[in-house]
Amino acid sequence: MFGEKKLIGLDIGSSTIKMAELNVQRGNAQLVSFGYLPTPQGVVGAGEINNVSSVAEAVIALSHQIKTSRKYVSLGMWGTSVIVKKITIPKIEKKLMDQQIRWEAEQYIPFDPAEISLSFHVINLPGGGDTMEVLLVAAQNAMVRQFNQLVDEAQLKIGVLDVSGFALANAFELNYGKIPGQTISLLNFGAGVTNCVVIHHGEVIFSRDIPFGGSNYTMEIHREMGVTLPEAEALKLSAVTGTEVPEQVHSIISAVNSMMIDEVRNSFDFFTASSAGFAINNCYFTGGAAGVPNLIPQISQATGIPFEPLDPFQRIKPGKGVSPGYMQQIAPFAAVAIGLGLRKVND
Repeated sequence: MFGEKKLIGLDIGSSTIKMAELNVQRGNAQLVSFGYLPTPQGVVGAGEINNVSSVAEAVIALSHQIKTSRKYVSLGMWGTSVIVKKITIPKIEKKLMDQQIRWEAEQYIPFDPAEISLSFHVINLPGGGDTMEVLLVAAQNAMVRQFNQLVDEAQLKIGVLDVSGFALANAFELNYGKIPGQTISLLNFGAGVTNCVVIHHGEVIFSRDIPFGGSNYTMEIHREMGVTLPEAEALKLSAVTGTEVPEQVHSIISAVNSMMIDEVRNSFDFFTASSAGFAINNCYFTGGAAGVPNLIPQISQATGIPFEPLDPFQRIKPGKGVSPGYMQQIAPFAAVAIGLGLRKVND
């Protein structure tokens, strides 16, 4: 009746806050504006916000930077306070789903049932017989309250409360479509976590946040070399850009690469073991930490899966005042914010 609210995609990471404003019409998308600022140091960790007011101030500054007049945001949850789990249940009528899902969640979700916000999505895949597969999404209410407080203090309103992994899949589908018969993994290598998602014919069938990211490299350089955290971060970034650094930095990065490879391979193995009949055919990667030297080739070799970069702007055109060069610059870390900005909500 009142039309469609236009959203701002707001991706709050432990290292960077990103904001994306898009116009979407009939499957076509245009980037109106995009901005990012460093996350206030130490205030976001494991997906939780330790200082809401500090982050709200950064969000206000960012909304002024991109000059948006929109008031509704699409936010992505990630980390230890949100769980996504695929379960199989007997086929039941839609009107009985809510009650059945609540009961199932109590069996599978390791949170107090009275302290969670619960949602679910029925996976529409061929076959299944007398059963149906469902993705359970459970977020601790304390985290939901944090997001509500943050948005209120930033003088905005929540339009969609999403999961970062789902937003990543949303960005992929707009740009690449549904790839028939293929099981695709998406990896977003962030500072605090790596979002790992598996999709099959446009359906998310697995989502997990790997508690390992770019900050692990910084911490190991800090610990092993006895330098400050800012100095460790600078050494890591120098290695990423190919600037000459002490040989010890390369040795530390190589050691942390091995740990990251184990984390990704374990997630892939868990998916394969829990999803009979599915094997990952290809992997698309994104995120700032994906640029760590040798990381992507080594993961591809260890898993036997081809890797290629995810382009979040493959089918998104630049709006007025947005240059293709800028889009190319932000592409490695924009995917989640873009996926959030593509969401829609109606009054």
